[in-house]
Amino acid sequence: MAAEGTGVSGLAARYATALFDLADEGKVLDPTAQDLATLRQMLAESADLRRLVSSPLLTREEQGRAIGAVLQAAGMGDLVRKFVGLVAQNRRLFSLPGMIDGYLRKLALRRGQETAFVVAARPLSPDQLAAVTGALRQSMGAKVAVDVSVDPALIGGMIVKVGSRMIDSSVRTKLTKLKLAMKGVG
Repeated sequence: MAAEGTGVSGLAARYATALFDLADEGKVLDPTAQDLATLRQMLAESADLRRLVSSPLLTREEQGRAIGAVLQAAGMGDLVRKFVGLVAQNRRLFSLPGMIDGYLRKLALRRGQETAFVVAARPLSPDQLAAVTGALRQSMGAKVAVDVSVDPALIGGMIVKVGSRMIDSSVRTKLTKLKLAMKGVG
């Protein structure tokens, strides 16, 4: 069940809405978004952290202590630390990526921004990110929030998705197309 067409599960959407309301009430929407974006990047880069949030073998106390230590060491704000602690206590850490996505989408919607999801083979430099953002803003003629993730399996290039439109310029896709074309030859 998707919430409001965002692709976020109902559970994750409810948690994201609750966090958004708390951040809005405390006037910490942007710092919370920054913390969540950092946490999402940490999850993308660390297989150990992904195992921690998805492991059914760890008790809620073990998960809570471990994720709390990670967030403390990363310098996360009080609201995000308390929120993730509650999520761990409720045994819902497995839904954390959806909660983060839901929060960031709600914030973009509030600002009247379109969100472009960019998957790159390597982390983008600040100049590359600015160039991608500028090109998207020019092509869409609107405010654009760029949400970047890294997938080394792309080999090179990137995939950009905005709404229902997707542009795939990854080397992986080009190689797959070439492989299919070569099968037809001969």
